[in-house]
Amino acid sequence: MARDIDRKLRLTAAVLGMAARKDLAAAFRRINPKTAFDIGRADKWLQGRAQPREHQVYEDWSKVLGLDRPGQWIADCDIEAFIDEISAHHGRDREELQRALETSGVRKNGQGPALGLAGTFVSYSHAWSPYFRGRLIRGELSVFAASSPSRLPATYSENLPTGRMELAGTIAIGKRGMHLAVDDGTSGMPTMSFCLFPASPPVSVLAGLMIGTTIIGPDAQPSVTRIVMVRVPPSAAPRLRAVDAYLPAQGSVAEDLATLGLHVDDATGTDRGITDFLSGGGGAFDQVAVPAYRALADLFDRSWLARTP
Repeated sequence: MARDIDRKLRLTAAVLGMAARKDLAAAFRRINPKTAFDIGRADKWLQGRAQPREHQVYEDWSKVLGLDRPGQWIADCDIEAFIDEISAHHGRDREELQRALETSGVRKNGQGPALGLAGTFVSYSHAWSPYFRGRLIRGELSVFAASSPSRLPATYSENLPTGRMELAGTIAIGKRGMHLAVDDGTSGMPTMSFCLFPASPPVSVLAGLMIGTTIIGPDAQPSVTRIVMVRVPPSAAPRLRAVDAYLPAQGSVAEDLATLGLHVDDATGTDRGITDFLSGGGGAFDQVAVPAYRALADLFDRSWLARTP
């Protein structure tokens, strides 16, 4: 008999950054256009009122998560084994996944900041290291769903020449902005802090300022840069965790996004939009203007919605 189906589905949605039941159903349809997983049935399954009867649903489910397991294993395993498997396969912290179970994961009508922000973002900002001056650096932001509507666990990482840097913290969501401070868990002091514009559906892009000190260099220099964080499909995670953080000199962000599975219609416009945002400010004062962020949101909202079935 199938076990913990509602909790496994909620965890699946959290890991994949699904913004609503329809997104979860769309993920199943991409694997199998004839899948028996649909929004109506998923509503009952997520509430624990019923379980999938068709064996193929579990087979599709295993493929959605990219697991090397038969569908019957998903049906039969307990929730602890399920968490162990997907945390290992997707490179996620087990405790973060455990906390993700505190939320519904797929709320009715897909509302709520915790649900809307959950997912994976690739970030682009100016490199702080004097050895990579003038280059852009790529990072990964992972946001996890949580029961609190205003505080979400998150991790920020970069694949540096000195090794992978992984920092964790909590995004605080307010009416006038979002703030994230991350650290390595040993010093008790934030390694980096982010001040971001409030997000709006479909949360295709986040942007604002990143503050901290240089990581690679002879001295720890106080630094600040504008940063753009673009939502990418869950399938982008393995590549994000394998490529070097520093983009090539004169490298195209649009081309980089395309390799991560994001639909980019206008590569030139995308590169120009990100360059204009990151190059703003100057002088002794930098205050990011709302129109600058809105231009990014308009650009990436269209790209993100274009890939939604």
